[in-house]
Parts: sequence; C-alpha cells; structure tokens
Amino acid sequence: MIIDPNGIGPAGRDTSLAAPLAQARAYARASRAPATRLAYRRDWAAFTAWCHARDQGALPADPRLVALFLAHEAARGLRPSSIGRRLAAIAFAHRQAGCVPPQAQPQAGVLAEVVAGIRRQAGTAPRRKQAADDRVLQAMLAALPATNLKAIRDRALLAFGMAGAFRRSELAGLRCDQLDRTPEGMTVRFGATKTDPEGRGVCIAIPEGRRIRPVALLEAWLEAAGITDGAVFRDVVRGQASAGPISDRTVARVVQRAAQAAGYDPARFGGHSLRAGFLTSGARAGASLFRLKDVSRHRSTDVLAAYVREAGLFTDHAGETFL
Repeated sequence: MIIDPNGIGPAGRDTSLAAPLAQARAYARASRAPATRLAYRRDWAAFTAWCHARDQGALPADPRLVALFLAHEAARGLRPSSIGRRLAAIAFAHRQAGCVPPQAQPQAGVLAEVVAGIRRQAGTAPRRKQAADDRVLQAMLAALPATNLKAIRDRALLAFGMAGAFRRSELAGLRCDQLDRTPEGMTVRFGATKTDPEGRGVCIAIPEGRRIRPVALLEAWLEAAGITDGAVFRDVVRGQASAGPISDRTVARVVQRAAQAAGYDPARFGGHSLRAGFLTSGARAGASLFRLKDVSRHRSTDVLAAYVREAGLFTDHAGETFL
C-alpha cells in the first residue's frame, strides 16, 4: 500500500478512496483551531527557512538538527512558550506528512535535554502583559475622545473585548451572528474554541454596564460602520469599514495605542491585557472562580486562581494590624 503524502490512508490510483481521503484530510486540519494552525504555519516556515539557509533537510528532520534550531531561537530571545510551540509545529508538520516526529525518533534524547535547558535557564515564571482592568480601561477610553470611525471602533473593541474576557483571536474573528441582544445586555455564542475543541458551544453574557458600557459602545460602532452581518470588528480604510475582519495583531495594536494615549507604557500591554483585565477586575470585586470561569471559559481553575490570589494580595494581609 502506498501511503498518502499527508500521512492519511492509501494513495495511488484507487479513485474510490479519493472522497474519504479528502474528508479525512479536512478532519485532520480541523484538529487544531484556526489561530493555532496559523501560528504553526509561521513556525514551520521559520524552521524550513533556517534549514534551507544551512543546506539541511527539514522533512524528515533529525532531532539533533531541531535541537540546534531551538537553541538558535532561544539565543535570539524567543520565549520558552514560543520555543515549545515551534517544536509542536514541527511535530505537527511531520505527522501531517506521514513522518515520525523528531520527539519520537531514536536520537530524541538530546532534543529533550536542550528544551529542558532552555526552560530552566529562562525560568518558569510566566511574563504576563499588564492587565487593562476597569480603572485602566476607563482611562484608555477617556484618552480616545475623537468621533471618527476608527476611534469609535477602538472604543468598542476595548470595552467589549474586556467585558467578554475575549482572547484576541476570538475578538478578531467575532461575527454578528454570534450576538443576540437581550433586555439585560448582549449574549455571545461560541462554537469550537481553544477550551471547547469539540464545538459543543458555549454562551456568555455581556451586561449593559454603568461605567464602561460595553454594549452601547459596540452598538455605536456597528451603527456608525453600517455593519449588520459578517465580521464585527473590521479595518477602517479612508473613513470606511472594510469587508473583512481585523487580525489578532490589530487587537494588540489598538490596546497599545490606547495605553500610550492614556499615559501608560505601551510595551507593557498587548492583546491579552483585555482578558486579563476582566479577570483582575472580577477577582478584585470578589467574584468567585466559577463566575469568572463562566465568562473566561477556562478549562481549568488553576490560571483563574492565580488572578484571584494576585488581586487579593493586600486583602486581610497578615501584617495589616502591626506593620
């Protein structure tokens, strides 16, 4: 039997298997979220370019070659989390091509040692972007007083993004058919997400609000841009909303511009700042882990617990009465 180049099923002249093979390939691609697949493509392109510059073959790749590549990436400042994703992308590309991933090859020991050394040398504490909590976000919104279409969009993106604890890929990919207006605010329905890969679906609520007023700001953007279907957040070109959605990088740029306008260091903020801002504000207001999880849709409460601990570091402090 001749194996298909994508590692799925037989290939060759048997046309009776063409349709099942195409469907199997589609299911294999759907095993990763769109944002993950995009990141993997970039990681794989970086690896193949590195190999080409050194006249080395990228597929299949010797584990020792992959170890050299990851060491090179670490030396130029890539974070351990990005190193881990690079390795996962290389393994994914190998599996898609029907090859044994470097991590499963006989010489994989040296690769594991290099990855462990990178993580140990860099430390294990995550470096988070600063949270755009309710106070920071109100300062950002106040710093964007302009009435042009881009400013209207940016205010809506900031407020709605924080209120829904959105990941930046979710915010960039948000569509009108996910939104439903209710007397209390708005609901947002998700299909397959990072923590719901099977696509069972989940619905979150965005309240009207009294200070940030995320729903009113979103509706102001949709009305000003004339958007009734398709992508919610779009690029603004020459004063008009484009047809397609923004990228997740645009989300980060909007947050950083608003942070700078409000007098903060923009380098300390990013796309994750909105999601972190909701969790920080909710924890500080006394929301339980389970109520936070209703909005953030985390699979585990471990990450949420860290936000609760940090928000309450000075609450009922052991030294409050004598320091």
